[in-house]
Amino acid sequence: MMKQKLLPQFISSALRMPQKHTALWLGSLAALALHAPVYAQEAPPERIEEVVVTGTPGGAEMRKLDASFAVTNIDEEAIKRRAPSSTADLLKSVPGVWVESSGGKSGANIFVRGFPSGGDAPFVTVSMNGMPVFPPPTLSFLENSTMFRTDVTIARMEGLRGGPNPVFSNGQVGLTTNFILKEGGEQSEGVFKYSTSDFGLQRVDAMSSGKLADDLYYMVGGYTSSSRNPRDGNFNTEDGQQFTVNLTKILDNGELNVYHRKTDDHGTWFLPVSLRDTEGNSTGLDGNFTFVGPANRNVLVPFATPDGQGGSTNSVETRDMGQGRGWDGSITGGSITLDLPDNWTFTDRFSYTSGDANTAGFVPDGSAARLGTLTDEQGAQNVSGDSVGADALVQKFGAWVVNKQVESFSNDLSFAKQWDTTKVTLGLYTSAWDVSEQWSIGNSKWFELRSDGQLLDPDSLPMDDNPDELACQSFDQASCGFTFNVDAVGEAQENAFYAAVEQRVNDLKFDAGVRAVNRATQYSADVGALDGINDVIVDSDETEFTYTAALNYDLTRDSGVFARINDGVKFPDFDTYRDFFGDFEDGSDLIIDVQQFELGYKLDQNAYSLYATGFYNETQGQPFGSQGAGDFEREETEAIGVELDGNLYLGNFDLNLNATIQDAELTTGANKGNSVARQPDLQVRLTPSYQIDFSSTVNASIFGTLSLVDERFSGNANVVTLDSYEAVDLGVIVNVDDVEFQLAINNLTDEAALTEGDPRSGTGTNGRFILPRHATFSVAYNF
Repeated sequence: MMKQKLLPQFISSALRMPQKHTALWLGSLAALALHAPVYAQEAPPERIEEVVVTGTPGGAEMRKLDASFAVTNIDEEAIKRRAPSSTADLLKSVPGVWVESSGGKSGANIFVRGFPSGGDAPFVTVSMNGMPVFPPPTLSFLENSTMFRTDVTIARMEGLRGGPNPVFSNGQVGLTTNFILKEGGEQSEGVFKYSTSDFGLQRVDAMSSGKLADDLYYMVGGYTSSSRNPRDGNFNTEDGQQFTVNLTKILDNGELNVYHRKTDDHGTWFLPVSLRDTEGNSTGLDGNFTFVGPANRNVLVPFATPDGQGGSTNSVETRDMGQGRGWDGSITGGSITLDLPDNWTFTDRFSYTSGDANTAGFVPDGSAARLGTLTDEQGAQNVSGDSVGADALVQKFGAWVVNKQVESFSNDLSFAKQWDTTKVTLGLYTSAWDVSEQWSIGNSKWFELRSDGQLLDPDSLPMDDNPDELACQSFDQASCGFTFNVDAVGEAQENAFYAAVEQRVNDLKFDAGVRAVNRATQYSADVGALDGINDVIVDSDETEFTYTAALNYDLTRDSGVFARINDGVKFPDFDTYRDFFGDFEDGSDLIIDVQQFELGYKLDQNAYSLYATGFYNETQGQPFGSQGAGDFEREETEAIGVELDGNLYLGNFDLNLNATIQDAELTTGANKGNSVARQPDLQVRLTPSYQIDFSSTVNASIFGTLSLVDERFSGNANVVTLDSYEAVDLGVIVNVDDVEFQLAINNLTDEAALTEGDPRSGTGTNGRFILPRHATFSVAYNF
């Protein structure tokens, strides 16, 4: 049975914010509310009905109110008001999704509807114009949001949870986010935007769109940016640029679209920091702390290479840990839609991705300690020659480097036939991808635990007290610290045939879809000493069938209900095969089966809207165990919950509600009955905004977000608890003719909350904080 959670107790405690913070927040809302009754008496203006293209066969447009699935629209204005620090950070606006985006602009951990995951984003697909940016949602040290950056070229984002996901696109069972590019029109228009911040941000965005010739339109844009991040490492921890072009040709019987996006953007990888030392004392570190700095960022990293004689040789390379994680690559895609005789429609969409997604960072290894507790010496020296006292905090860090070169091509072709009340779609989705990767991780050394902390000079440390932990000459000694090497290549191909039908009878609509999918995977990896002999060789060929079906009933033109069932799968990717090689009989042992049930209510009127979706899901087959330990298991989970997405419009006052209530637990294994790791049972985000019109050309909008997050457990054993927290964001936008000024303050109260513990340790001595308080300011000229 599902555990009973005391959610009301959490809500009560979460609302007990520090008095001055509560007063500030409530006072701001009260000031806005004083004006609301005047405007509430006026008839609300007609709002443009929202349309969606995600989760529909062939990407056909549909009224959001007619959709029999849970989908959230976030338009350009909403993106601007949320002032996200990364692509993953924006996904916090989608109900049913929990995001740990505090590690930097890349490499987030994203969780969906209680699906089990140890990190990254295995149940999240990021798409652009309807096609996945990379078919597998997660590889080690690479999840989809790393390969995508938001900027002024994006018109809107759609986030689809569950629903028909298992049948269309890449068959993602969890969340599919679809970023829609702006297109040109008859009138030329554009924007030039400059942004700065209290953490050294210097960013320029630009976009222009218009008409090139009859029925030929363009949009070009992008950005260049650098900053020190709110966690100031005394150097530019984030640098990047991006360029996008989108061309649209209107045909006599359809439309042709081609786009290209080139990105080179990276940022320092911020990892869990020490909370307590080995004696249980607080280290005093908080969300402002970052270990990497100008003096320690360039280190020697050991790399093993085969010697051609069945052994390996060790070499060293200087690597910059400040480079962190990022994406240097391009995405090229397009689509063609043709209206054929007899109400047939042909659609083909494609996407090609190629580039490098590398990782470099200082990864903590175990707890911090006072130097004097590790050795009988009363001090040491660091490599710069400075003295390090016995009372100084020290910690082991590994200079981890993972290089990945990836390439993929995807194509989605479909034919649709429309009768009066019936529509049938037949489609073929194909994709192929490959990866080449080289790892050097582990190689931990002792450093001073401070910003820009230096490596301890091994000559000043005793060579006989604890040689395995303390004695090392430098990073070029492979014998000093355990190093885990991987040299691997892999390729996979997926072919899926799908069919979908929609049938309407008066106010009742039925839709269903089925997908037959085959995935072939070849993967080989030389692991450990890298002797030139592959330790892992996989040649897998698996076929599965998935389906979805739903009933949608229109209560009125502005409201409706739906019920849906779907059954999908998550195939194993390269890393799954490597992690459990030798523990399973064939690839089917590693397939995760997911079944979901949804019940939804939809209401959309001029003055308010509410989309409420109840969900229940079961997963079977999540692989679990320690590599080579012979303890391979297939976990099962179940989750039940409700997602709320609502808006209230009272004259110039708007209020958005984004809430998720869920209960997710493990139903098998040693941790049976425990909560699924790292996901809160309750999330609530309230986003009010109020517009003040000073004249026909001058207006201002005050906006903010109050986030309430329930406690979570750092691991499936439910030993380490991450406390609940509340965070406040506040901002203002002022428009003067064609010039727009925006000030956004994130984490206004400087809440020091943890988003996660240390996934490499079962203790609670390390943790990663949300970003500290920071402010950004921008001025934009719209033309």
